[in-house]
Amino acid sequence: MSTVSEVVAFACLLAGAALCLTAGLGLVRFPDVLSRMHAGTKPQVLGVLLVMVGAAIRLDGWANAWMLLLVAAFQLLTAPVSAHLISRVAYRRRHVRRDLLLVDEYGGRGHQDERYRGDEPGDAPPERPGRGSAG
Repeated sequence: MSTVSEVVAFACLLAGAALCLTAGLGLVRFPDVLSRMHAGTKPQVLGVLLVMVGAAIRLDGWANAWMLLLVAAFQLLTAPVSAHLISRVAYRRRHVRRDLLLVDEYGGRGHQDERYRGDEPGDAPPERPGRGSAG
């Protein structure tokens, strides 16, 4: 291996580790679920991708590179989906600090449902017992 590729691999590994560390610190330090979710997905995914690039440069062989590519692809596919689901559950379970939201698209009048307001837990009974589903 050349010295340039080792330096690039070391820089990618170091930057990826630093981003993963900042993601962990953000999970501990941020005040609410949405901020923690953002800290747990954005720098974490980029950190893992940088670690994968550094490891692919450092390791020899195509088998290792394909394995690292699969790990990176699964990280890119699962992190946004899990962050979306976590934020929806946190919003419905009222674990979101409303004073920190700049825009609340679910809280407006256009998004209200006959049965649920959209701001309550998904398994909560309807507010008006007489207007529930006939079942």
